[in-house]
Amino acid sequence: MAKIQKPTDFGVLFKQYGLQVFELAATYKAVDAKGRYLHWDEFRRRPAPGIQKEAAWAAIKMSRAYGSKTLELVSECGNPFLLYMTDACDAAIHGVELVAARLGEEVASTSKRRDNNKYLVDSLMMEEAISSAQLEGAATTRKVAKDMLAKERAPQNDDERMILNNYLLMKHAKYNKGSELSVELICEFHGIATAGIDEEGVNPGQIREGDDIFVGGTDGEVIHQPPKALSLPARLEVLCRFANARHDGVDGRVFIHPVVKAIILHFMIGYEHPFRDGNGRAARCLFYWFMLKTGYWPFEYISISALLKEAPLKYGRSYVYTETDSFDLTYFVVYQLEVIERAVNEFMDYFDEKRIEASELMTWLDALKLKEKLTYRQGHFLKKVLQHPGRIFTPKELTHDYDVSENTARKDLEKLVEMKVLFQVQEGKGFLYVAREDAQANLKKYSAAR
Repeated sequence: MAKIQKPTDFGVLFKQYGLQVFELAATYKAVDAKGRYLHWDEFRRRPAPGIQKEAAWAAIKMSRAYGSKTLELVSECGNPFLLYMTDACDAAIHGVELVAARLGEEVASTSKRRDNNKYLVDSLMMEEAISSAQLEGAATTRKVAKDMLAKERAPQNDDERMILNNYLLMKHAKYNKGSELSVELICEFHGIATAGIDEEGVNPGQIREGDDIFVGGTDGEVIHQPPKALSLPARLEVLCRFANARHDGVDGRVFIHPVVKAIILHFMIGYEHPFRDGNGRAARCLFYWFMLKTGYWPFEYISISALLKEAPLKYGRSYVYTETDSFDLTYFVVYQLEVIERAVNEFMDYFDEKRIEASELMTWLDALKLKEKLTYRQGHFLKKVLQHPGRIFTPKELTHDYDVSENTARKDLEKLVEMKVLFQVQEGKGFLYVAREDAQANLKKYSAAR
């Protein structure tokens, strides 16, 4: 990451330029003409010829100060974190609200429809687990990772272990969505994220006790020096109080939208860096936990890590911008909302694509006179079996793919055995199920007999 130039303190600039700052305030506002919330490192190259750029920057800072909220969270040096909500932020949040409302209507429809839609998104939890691990450097391919998760195969190396841990972490976040945040819960999240990783000093679930760590850039410079270890217990307690507090704008309370609050929690774990390793995974887990806690259930299936992985330097820069400019969280919030907006749009494209596939599947089952005999889940699995003659299927695989109990999965498999699409092979005390080579012909006979 190229070195970022830190802006001069506003007080120094105002003392130097005084009246000129007020004169420029009509032109230089919190955002530029394109709605961008620029850091000094970006802005310093943009003022028109003849404009004193530091005076213009002071005008921008003055405008931002008028519209910023002061949070109860503070930096290690005691300065409060600030937040300015731009129109672009509000627009991105509105997009999230629309998606949540649309999917809520889908899920609130008939029970059969709920089952169909539930399947369309259940497998996506794997995507976030894999992407989050890849963002941290895991090199396992998506195909291998999905196979491991679906079949509950034991991980064979640290990269696979990281992916499995992330998958279990997402499940744990969902399980604890009704809990209040505590230091113990943060440690639980971290413990799951780093369990079994063969790295010296990881200490799963243990807050670091030393200060010999820092976040470094590509050329070895120190980008972020986290707060002292001795201050972490108290600082994390403050963060938990912030997470659990009501920021609903009622009775004089500050309003912070839940999506923005989830992003702030994400940032703060990165800033505090309470663990020797795995802070990024714990931070992203906390984001998802708070989104689920506040009713944004589609985020169980929407991967932000996949997009963060595409531009890790921008991700890192948004942290640095905040820390180098008066602890202004807006830089990080703006970037994360851009990522969330893209993730939501990609998810909706995927969802719509899967709904078309679902409609086509039901038409196919109707043509086979099986629409009333098979559920959507069973029909989807039937199609999968027909496409993979000779492949072995297990009840555990179906429990992951369709989020059903092992008993239900076994009944689905046995139903396809009855249709002569699968055949059983005993293995130990249980059975494996193999897709028959003559499955297509047998299905036609079964359909004709209906």
